Amino acid sequence: MSEDSEKEDYSDRTISDEYESDEDTFMKFVKEDIHHCALLTADSISDPFFPRTTQILLEYQLGRWVPRLREPRDLYGVSSSGPLSPTRWPYHCEVIDEKVQHIGWTPSFPEPVYIPTGLEMEPLYPNSKEDTVVYLAEDAYKEPCFVYSRVGGNRTPLKQPVDNCDDTLMFEARFESGNLQKVVKVAEYEYQLTVRPDLFTNKHTQWFYFQVTNTQAGIVYRFTITNFTKPASLYNRGMRPLFYSEKEANAHNVGWQRIGDQIKYYRNNQGQDGRHYFSLTWTFQFPHNKDTCYFAHCYPYTYTNLQEYLSSINNDPVRSKFCKIRVLCHTLARNMVYVLTIATPLKNNDSRKRKAVILTARVHPGETNSSWIMKGFLDYILGDSSDAQLLRDTFIFKVVPMLNPDGVIVGNYRCSLAGRDLNRNYTSLLKESFPSVWYTRNMIRRLMEKREVILYCDLHGHSKKENIFMYGCDGGDRCKALYLQQRIFPLMLSKNCPDKFSFSACKFNIQKSKEGTGRVVMWKMGIRNSFTMEATFCGSTLGNKRGTHFNTKDLESMGYHFCDSLLDYCDPDRTKYYKCLKELEEMEKHINLEKVLDDSDTSLKEVTLDLESRNSTIASHQNTREEQEVCDKGRLAQRHKESDSDVKDTRPDVSDDCIFDYFRRQFPNQGLHHNLKNSMKECTSFQSKKAGVNWTDDEKRIYRDKKISQSEEILQYLLPIMKSTKNVQTTQIKQIFNPRTNFQIQHQLNPSSYIHVKKYSTSWTPPRNPPLIRPKKRKKHSQVKATKTKDVKPVSRKCKTLPPCSEKDTDKSLQAEESNQQGSMQNAPHLAKNKGEQPKTKDEQPTFRLKLRRYK
Repeated sequence: MSEDSEKEDYSDRTISDEYESDEDTFMKFVKEDIHHCALLTADSISDPFFPRTTQILLEYQLGRWVPRLREPRDLYGVSSSGPLSPTRWPYHCEVIDEKVQHIGWTPSFPEPVYIPTGLEMEPLYPNSKEDTVVYLAEDAYKEPCFVYSRVGGNRTPLKQPVDNCDDTLMFEARFESGNLQKVVKVAEYEYQLTVRPDLFTNKHTQWFYFQVTNTQAGIVYRFTITNFTKPASLYNRGMRPLFYSEKEANAHNVGWQRIGDQIKYYRNNQGQDGRHYFSLTWTFQFPHNKDTCYFAHCYPYTYTNLQEYLSSINNDPVRSKFCKIRVLCHTLARNMVYVLTIATPLKNNDSRKRKAVILTARVHPGETNSSWIMKGFLDYILGDSSDAQLLRDTFIFKVVPMLNPDGVIVGNYRCSLAGRDLNRNYTSLLKESFPSVWYTRNMIRRLMEKREVILYCDLHGHSKKENIFMYGCDGGDRCKALYLQQRIFPLMLSKNCPDKFSFSACKFNIQKSKEGTGRVVMWKMGIRNSFTMEATFCGSTLGNKRGTHFNTKDLESMGYHFCDSLLDYCDPDRTKYYKCLKELEEMEKHINLEKVLDDSDTSLKEVTLDLESRNSTIASHQNTREEQEVCDKGRLAQRHKESDSDVKDTRPDVSDDCIFDYFRRQFPNQGLHHNLKNSMKECTSFQSKKAGVNWTDDEKRIYRDKKISQSEEILQYLLPIMKSTKNVQTTQIKQIFNPRTNFQIQHQLNPSSYIHVKKYSTSWTPPRNPPLIRPKKRKKHSQVKATKTKDVKPVSRKCKTLPPCSEKDTDKSLQAEESNQQGSMQNAPHLAKNKGEQPKTKDEQPTFRLKLRRYK
């Protein structure tokens, strides 16, 4: 990459000058050599000819002032020439001096999920003044909103609620990313905990991370967190809390591990202000006496961890050549938001031809699993493998590894210090309130002006579903090429890591509440492949990892699989691409077929004709339509005569009265309609699919199989009807539904029993009211089958009004029609599924096309 092009790529930064003069200004990364010269800023010179600025340095050399620009120290967030930028807290937050560090470790064997025994307790704690408060963070609500920040937060002496007792556990959470509001000792070895909501809000209680000291080994302790707000949780699906012991880490090099027994997530009795709260309880025995331990919702990854990682990259002479670390912006608390540009430097202008890939993470601070995926991605893309080199040669990567450092520092779960969810504010124009997402959007927009962005992915964590999956965008664009193309990359990802990534859990739609998310905003800006990758807090239900938790190595491996799938997606050999495209086409057919099967109850009811209600409805509407139909007959009879001039009549001579006598009879089973309803109720012996309930892939498969068997059982009740039609000649039934003989039949029918056939119909949708059979206008040499159509537009229900005709013209037309009908053919529709065509539904209703076969 040439020097000019390199500057162009890194010009996306925007730094506010107002932060330069603060007493806690950022460290200087370039030491100034002032050996034998004076060094001043232009702002310190009272001469009016000099501008007032801190960006110009003046050196006094050889009797005169020589101006030059200051080195852009805020351009670099990390450097080998100075310490890390210190983390800044809201001024009222109490922070302990101890720096918490954890070792990296992966269990030798996959950690299984918890299997409930059915004997788990649901402890309920009434408020009692006799209970001992052992921890209370009073600083959280000192201010209603963010005011200002400082390094280290509150500078007053820290308070301890109780003295160190022999048998009482000591709790602490006033460290980076820690979250614990209150702890009450309710029994000798039982503690009731309350986690702090996100700062400057009263909700989002999900993330917890705290320290426990003064432990006793061999004692069964019970911990119960009482103020969760989500009704559903992965703790109900086998997820265990995380535990870390410093003595285990020092003695046996053992890090974070899944622990706990008697795990239960349940609704408690502490509803306030119309809100209901939920509790998580578990029991545990500490492995050592007098140990310092930690509990967490997920593997912690702090802002300091990120800075240390970026410093290691910057200090590496190889990786720093193709990974440039810059500061995108500053947060409300004036912490740095970093942006990484990763690409192989080129010495020509070909860099403009390279496409861009954008990754962001940690917009929700409590979703730490996204940071571990990001770490795995950076480890691989900055590695020395040939595939990583190929990716750096082919693409330019823009990476924002932590969008919400303020929330990460204070231990929020979802919000920034503005008290808002940043992932709902990508459309906001409030740069000062939501700087990280504003500058990210601005950076991407300017990047798209220079080069094509082929993929955007925002990394998240999910608290209700297992596995890893993606959310994409459809936007109602049903163009087949674009509709399926957005699904190719997730499908490739599922094939590259089938034991972690679930394609069936992916969704591709845009809800109104999600229009402010990064995924949707970037898609509307023109990035076709715009995704949110969701990683579970729990584990997998797939393949070899079924029933086990994800550890940090599993999460990091997703970064490698992401790069591997990106190579497959952009491979010049399009074999894999088109293979996935073909598989998606087949998959779409099965999905739409399953939708029809899920609607089988309604569909079968509509196919089963209730003649009494049908005839009464027809009779009530006949009088209003009779006059217009008489006028229509004259014109249509002339059309039929012209189109059927070359058709030979090979029909047997059968009276129409015989046909309609058959339809006036009752069904072979007199109580069929009633029995059908009862049967359908009896068949529903399994759980119905409810909205908002998260099902595993196995549960979905079982539900689908039972639905299919239910449909087959119901169809058995329709067999008597299907068989009874054999007693009537086929040509007789066809005569009823033949649009060319329709008017002749209506002329002979009793008004209370005729079947109305709507004209100009191109498709047929089973109605919910008493069904009226509406066959499609006949085409030559077509078959008589009602099949699901692939691209059939909804039927227009507006009747075309024909000009009025005289009685003489009508009589002539009727005579011509009657003579023409003797040479026409009779057709009957047969309701069947065409397996070779892909169904398409609208409003969850199957659409059918009637094809007519000519009988000779």
